[in-house]
Amino acid sequence: FNPEQEAQALRKAMKGFGTDEDAIIDILTKLNVSQRQQVLITYKSTIGRDLIADLKSELSGNFEQVIVAMMTPTTMYDVHELRRALKGAGTDEGCLIEILASRSNQEIQRINESYKLQYGRSLEDDIVSDTSSMFRRVLVSLATDAVGPEVFSLSFTFSVPVFKCLYEAGEKKWGTDEVQFMSILCTRNRQHLLMVFDVYRSIANKDITDSIKSEMSGDLEDALLAVVKCVRNKPAYFAERLYKSMKGLGTDDSTLIRVMVSRSELDMLEIRREFLTMYGKSLHSFIKGDCSGDYRKVLLRLCGG
Repeated sequence: FNPEQEAQALRKAMKGFGTDEDAIIDILTKLNVSQRQQVLITYKSTIGRDLIADLKSELSGNFEQVIVAMMTPTTMYDVHELRRALKGAGTDEGCLIEILASRSNQEIQRINESYKLQYGRSLEDDIVSDTSSMFRRVLVSLATDAVGPEVFSLSFTFSVPVFKCLYEAGEKKWGTDEVQFMSILCTRNRQHLLMVFDVYRSIANKDITDSIKSEMSGDLEDALLAVVKCVRNKPAYFAERLYKSMKGLGTDDSTLIRVMVSRSELDMLEIRREFLTMYGKSLHSFIKGDCSGDYRKVLLRLCGG
């Protein structure tokens, strides 16, 4: 890997009349996110230009969105997406749920710090001013409870009859105690939650997801289901997000781009496997049938993992 060589090759692809999109795709998809950051810095120091500004001026549409996303450091990309979800016309609840339910404690802490630095206000404040009721409480809980340990404490599990609380908060009661559901589901302790789900099933005779579906609705239901899905099988959760972004009429491009870019170096191979198992078609063939042009080319490269 030679950042100067890659920087010069990118400049060449954009210089003069017309843009060599294939060259841009080849160069950027063979690099990982930290190598792309090195190229960004080298481009500035050797060519004296801003690489992202150059890319934006040469590219357009969804293809531009993917390339710019790939050039953005991981945490910063999450921060930009959360801000977009909160500050645009209307709130992109799906984006907020996806990021806050699926990131680890450390990732959430980094997101909070970067958000504050970037926008001069806390992520929590923006969530509070843009969402409401129990959904707001779940998001705030997911965005702020990232300081607790992600370790498994046996004594904690058995000293607090959590499953009983959940059952009494939901199935057993007329009306639902959402606060109780929320405080347990948003603890971010994976092994502990998996155990809670198992015991819950034996007490309530039904899966926690069925209880959530029958007791909650709307964004609150989506958020709590996302938490359960991410705890059980994160790649399957993302496979479902991808499937829903492409199935039916029209494509939810912002979700498709975000998942493809943010997971490409983490668990894309597992996501592909889950996608095939769940839907009987490969993710590759789905993207191929749903997208076109350079946009399709770059997504198929990211699909390679």
